[in-house]
Amino acid sequence: MDRITEITSLTDPALLPFSGLTENQLKNRLHPEDGCFIAESTPVIRLALDAGLVPVSLLLEKKQITGTGKEILDRVGDIPVYTASDEILTKVTGFAPSRCVLAVMKRPSLTAPEILCENASRIAVLENVTDATNVGAIFRSAAALGIDAVLVDPSCCDPLNRRAARVSMGTVFQVPWTRIGENAADWAANGIARLRAMGFVTAAMALKKDSVTIDDDRLKRAPKLALLLGTEGTGLTDSTINHADYTVIIPMDHGVDSLNVAAASAVAFFETRKRLKETDKETI
Repeated sequence: MDRITEITSLTDPALLPFSGLTENQLKNRLHPEDGCFIAESTPVIRLALDAGLVPVSLLLEKKQITGTGKEILDRVGDIPVYTASDEILTKVTGFAPSRCVLAVMKRPSLTAPEILCENASRIAVLENVTDATNVGAIFRSAAALGIDAVLVDPSCCDPLNRRAARVSMGTVFQVPWTRIGENAADWAANGIARLRAMGFVTAAMALKKDSVTIDDDRLKRAPKLALLLGTEGTGLTDSTINHADYTVIIPMDHGVDSLNVAAASAVAFFETRKRLKETDKETI
């Protein structure tokens, strides 16, 4: 207990990173290289630490000091550790604390897409997917279903967003990811050209008359496939669709035209993963 400081006021400066800064302020505070993010819950923090990310400070519910938070305390080294009353934690988190463990962590440096995807055969590319819940769910499916890497365009929600990381159950720290493109306006032409230069066939998930189905043999046999997934409301932009090698649909029943982007990603990841393994068997 000697290493743990109890916070008794909401105005305590130690609470600033946990509740007083927006996601963007955390990301860009002082200098981008000094940016931070919040990891929430013991499982998420555990996976962040497993991935080698560096903790800055820790805030946890009192009962977690000897509860599930103890394993995190034992791993974070000599960093500031804080606790507070349930009343203060409720105001900090926005909900009644339950197994509350929060960590401020340093943001990792991003790798160039060409390096990240050098040995990848199946990747996902997210365009303007702005909902943190969807981004987190996509990463969880990517981890479970064999996607080698995820690329996000400049307008996409940050995968290290607090909610995205929590919904992903920490898989944002297991699936390699980075950003592609300098700005949203020209990412499609330049970004897809970069993907082609890396050897990827690009498949845009879009409702078009000339779309192929997700189980098409041409996708099945592509040694390197990039699945392009668009924003929740309108999907991929026309520019992205026009630059892609294929447009792809998931066949639907009962007059349903499409799935939520997170659900669609899971179907697409499973189908391409399954077909890739069948292709491997055919070559043995």
